[in-house]
Amino acid sequence: MATILNIETSTNACSVALSAEGMILRHFEDFKGQNHAALVSDMVKACLDHLREHEMNLDAVAVSMGPGSYTGLRIGLSEAKGLAFALDLPLIGVDTLQLLAVSMMFNHELPENVLLAPMIDARRMEVYTAVYDMALTPLLKPCPMILDGNSYSQWLNGDAVVAFAGNGSAKAREVIKSDNAMFIDGVDALAVDMVALSDRAYARSEFIDIAYSTPYYLKEFQATKPKSPF
Repeated sequence: MATILNIETSTNACSVALSAEGMILRHFEDFKGQNHAALVSDMVKACLDHLREHEMNLDAVAVSMGPGSYTGLRIGLSEAKGLAFALDLPLIGVDTLQLLAVSMMFNHELPENVLLAPMIDARRMEVYTAVYDMALTPLLKPCPMILDGNSYSQWLNGDAVVAFAGNGSAKAREVIKSDNAMFIDGVDALAVDMVALSDRAYARSEFIDIAYSTPYYLKEFQATKPKSPF
């Protein structure tokens, strides 16, 4: 394992975690939203200060790549790229939906026959989602989905329990009515839960290009006109 700086800015939460040998050394979180640009650099600096104080070396930088907020993803990736380039370190990209799935596995009690359906809000009744088994094998690859009463029926009509979580799951609760549906509240995309995935990527040398890597938006950005003040 390695010493890795993990950066997560894909949703309203902004977080950074410093890990070594799979253990969390320092972590910072803010849930107020809309202030990632102002916070993430100070969080990163505090982690780097910890390394200097303890005469430790950083081995890699990991960043959540999305899907998620367009602005948040750009802020996090820019910070991670700049740091990796300046320190000549490898850059690791972590899928945000896998990150949410890991958080579900590590932080909540789940039945044995469970499938994981993390969700990220994508406005109106749309979410970014995927379906994983407990080995993180994607049964449904990450995609945008407009929710209705038939969503996930392929898995809900089987023998497995489908666990839904993430900031898009409240919308799913409104339309998905199944005895096989399980909703988990309070699951956020946080840097502390990136560690298992970033450690695995480091061990496998699964690094991304510092210059040319881009976030996993899953769909094109659609700008909205600002409301007139008059």
